[in-house]
Amino acid sequence: MADQVQVTMRGLQQSDALEARIRERIAKLDALYPELILKCRVVAEQPHHHRHQGGQFVVRMDIAVPGKDIVVNRDHSEDIYVALRDACNAARRQLDQHARLKHRKTHGRRLSRERKSG
Repeated sequence: MADQVQVTMRGLQQSDALEARIRERIAKLDALYPELILKCRVVAEQPHHHRHQGGQFVVRMDIAVPGKDIVVNRDHSEDIYVALRDACNAARRQLDQHARLKHRKTHGRRLSRERKSG
């Protein structure tokens, strides 16, 4: 799935270290959920600074899975790496929930077929 990962940085200087960390985190998600993640787009940005608004860094993840798109937004006021960690943790929770639902549906169909044929 490595060729299906798109990383974009907005308002940040291009950072090979940040891009490598993003790709590493996505690879870990892909290893946890093989064949579930079809495509992933990550946007790391530093929006314009506003004196009275929080969040100086934002990480957005759009993850395509069969039948659904998982979208995660996380912001952090001081550290882009913390925002990335939080976004990946939230994505992992959503992927886990999606995998459980998919398993339940598949398992339920299999049981109903077995009951009908049995």
